Amino acid sequence: MTTLFPRLAFPDDHLAIRLISDEGVETLTYRALRAECDAYLHALNEPLGTRIGVVANRDLGTMIALVGNALGGLVSVPLNPKLGTSARAHILADAKPSRIATTTRGWGEDAFILKRGHEDGSAAQVAPIGEAPALVLYTSGTTGKPKGAILTRRNVAFNIDALAANWELTDADVITHALPIFHVHGLVLGLFGSLRVGATFTHVARFSPVAVGEALTALTPRPAVLFAVPTMYHRLADALDDVAAEPVRRALSSARLLVSGSAGLAVREHRRLEAATGRGVHERYGLTETLINCGVPGGSASQPGYVGPPLPGVELLLVDDERVPLSPEASVDDQTIGEVAVRGPHVFAGYLNRPDATARVLDAEGWFYTGDLATRRADGSIRIVGRRAVDLIKTGGYKVGAGEIEACLLEDPAVREVAVVGVPDDDLGERIIAFVVASERDETPRDVLAARLTSLVAQELTPHKRPRDVRFVEALPRNAMGKIVKPELKKSFAG
Repeated sequence: MTTLFPRLAFPDDHLAIRLISDEGVETLTYRALRAECDAYLHALNEPLGTRIGVVANRDLGTMIALVGNALGGLVSVPLNPKLGTSARAHILADAKPSRIATTTRGWGEDAFILKRGHEDGSAAQVAPIGEAPALVLYTSGTTGKPKGAILTRRNVAFNIDALAANWELTDADVITHALPIFHVHGLVLGLFGSLRVGATFTHVARFSPVAVGEALTALTPRPAVLFAVPTMYHRLADALDDVAAEPVRRALSSARLLVSGSAGLAVREHRRLEAATGRGVHERYGLTETLINCGVPGGSASQPGYVGPPLPGVELLLVDDERVPLSPEASVDDQTIGEVAVRGPHVFAGYLNRPDATARVLDAEGWFYTGDLATRRADGSIRIVGRRAVDLIKTGGYKVGAGEIEACLLEDPAVREVAVVGVPDDDLGERIIAFVVASERDETPRDVLAARLTSLVAQELTPHKRPRDVRFVEALPRNAMGKIVKPELKKSFAG
């Protein structure tokens, strides 16, 4: 396929997009979407390769702009509509988009207001796949100011094709999600992925278990695929405890594929969902800079706790602190922790305006050092145990992955959410601290629960991995993508 969206190059009346919002249901066929994209590009009138900021509101106008830019060879800089003043200023100063396209006011007098029904223009020139940039996606900024990752058209096309092969995606599928469309999961996998395989993309603008259930069954008997993050699956599992949620249970049970990503899905949630629906959840693993690296194949059973093997065409190594590959034995023993390094056509072109930052993570041979820590089984499946910056805890001479402790603590039904961090300790080097959000239904005295959780880790893992302190909090700090911001927890402990 020489273009990103073959079905848009030669459009037909197959359903392309279905948007479910508070205003109702809106749809576009491939033919109508192509006409909207042509009209948008004609009205925008910017040359090939121009950077366009797109305020990623959950509406059709925004989707038309993002698809139109990709179709016509413009570079989208998706903008979270909830960006604060300083974050907005940083991204706009760094990316320097020629225009900002938005369906809402408040983005400056020169903003290009997206609206349906622009005057029709001639058919836009469809840009080929190549090394030209397609997106500048800004990282979460959990350890510093967000950096703009440059993703090429080839990066996007290769990764979607690898995922399509891994999950057996076809034009018969209805790919559904309620995720934001300013980042990889919602934009590249959801919107772009659906359109590249010629499928139907269903976007639920406001997440709720009922809305997702209705979306999954709206186009029956076509097969449904759900993309969601762990927080959403947790809420779906909670909803299934209510007998009134039988339609949601049936919808999840009938889906062809349930996919989770952006963070690890607790083994407990895997079990709850499978017990209620008979369907396992397939996890995948990726980053802004690499798109998706691993995924549990759609034709196999789910693998709770694992993100599957590398995708076709993706090379993956586990390396030590000096970036030396682990020995053949250690690299597949599912015990030895190494940093994940990946190489392939999906790896980004670098950080915008940051050659120094690019050089720190991308070497001359094309290996990208992710900063993620993992183990690997003999069958190639990867188990992510955390981030090197915040999740590798060096305590008492041992290297401990925070993710392994979190997974253990989540086995206790009294624990709703948990985050484990290491803090400086004069004796141990680092002391393991667990921040716990307890279940609303649990009435166990907090000191009793803390002792129980500490013992659980000592018994199920090893004594040196047990938390030395358990702190109960109402909520965990999260960024816009729902990921826990552990540096804030460390600061709160120090404070």
